[in-house]
Amino acid sequence: MKIPFSPPDISQEEIDEVVDTLKSGWITTGPKTKLFEKKIAEYCNTSKAACLNSATACMEMTLRLLGIGEGDEVITCAYTYTASASVIHHVGAKIVLVDSGKDSFHIDYAAIADAITEKTKAIIPVDIAGVMCDYDKVFEAVNSKKDLFQPSNEIQKAIGRVVVIADAAHSFGASYKGKMSGEAADFTSFSFHAVKNLTTAEGGAVTWRDIEGIDNEDIYKQFMLLTLHGQSKDALAKTKPGAWEYDIVLPAYKCNMTDIMASLGLVQLKRYPEILKRRKEIIEMYDKALEDIGVEVLKHYSDDYASSGHLYLTRLTGQDEDFRNRVIEKMAEAGIATNVHYKPLPLHTAYKKLGFEMKDYPNAFDMYRNEITLPLHTLLTNEEVDYVASGEKEILRVLREEESVRLEAAATV
Repeated sequence: MKIPFSPPDISQEEIDEVVDTLKSGWITTGPKTKLFEKKIAEYCNTSKAACLNSATACMEMTLRLLGIGEGDEVITCAYTYTASASVIHHVGAKIVLVDSGKDSFHIDYAAIADAITEKTKAIIPVDIAGVMCDYDKVFEAVNSKKDLFQPSNEIQKAIGRVVVIADAAHSFGASYKGKMSGEAADFTSFSFHAVKNLTTAEGGAVTWRDIEGIDNEDIYKQFMLLTLHGQSKDALAKTKPGAWEYDIVLPAYKCNMTDIMASLGLVQLKRYPEILKRRKEIIEMYDKALEDIGVEVLKHYSDDYASSGHLYLTRLTGQDEDFRNRVIEKMAEAGIATNVHYKPLPLHTAYKKLGFEMKDYPNAFDMYRNEITLPLHTLLTNEEVDYVASGEKEILRVLREEESVRLEAAATV
């Protein structure tokens, strides 16, 4: 068998919707994008949503909306993809990395408060594999340091503490203590990239909670200005008779979503309950098959939360990077594509150059060094899931026997 890691699940219905858009003559930001925004807000239980061309753009534009820049600090986790931190660098603020918790893929909640200073303006906690962070603990930490907070714009002032911006690239459709991803944090950024549960090929969306004293429509308009060159009218508004006139109110950015992308998203969202259901079935199959073989798996469902089932993260108990990489190679030889989520930021050249050192984030390294992510997508058949699980079990058995023989031989020398 050949098992790809994460191909997009595109049905004829998505294809038909895209064709409809192409035939409509409106292929950039237009009516379908606006409808998709409305549907996302309804799904996430928020008043508004803004669609952009990536979750990265969503996070960066949120930082810019909040007026965060040079002289400010923003906290995020060392155990994440670069986007969570690079956006902080883009706006000129200082990246403050916090280790992950012991034996956890999420940020160390106990360390957040200690990382907050008078310069801290926001924190970007990262939802991993579809499992949301413990936002009660995040808010407890930022509220404990409210006395240090020094707001620099009206939205910051209205919130009155460090702003919580969820990197929810993985968690669209997840829930935590009765709240959907999208309504738990102050602002939430989703990814609809090709490998995500719900895809628009590229794309993302940002949602936000109601902020007392701040008009949601004003926030939405600011996002639209930021994402379309600071132009006072979008292309849709300019199509009205005689409405060509516009102004550039700030020299902004270009990261809008198109109606072609939104067409995919509208159908994917309609199919999403079944997509989530199938992902849960696959996770339950993996959980059962990988019991009692020395593999720890991320728990996706509990009484308090439900994952979006985006990634299936496993840890090879007691093993190191070399052993993990040998397993990945053997899995590839068996036709099974796997991945690693994530290589912590301080291991990357860009973050080393910024002064970060891996030794300062031991928990993140411990999670990374023996992590393997198995294929998890809705095109997998039950037989393919069985093949992946049995393949990993057999490869682990053989490599552990080889390791045992090697250690015995070394001990007799």
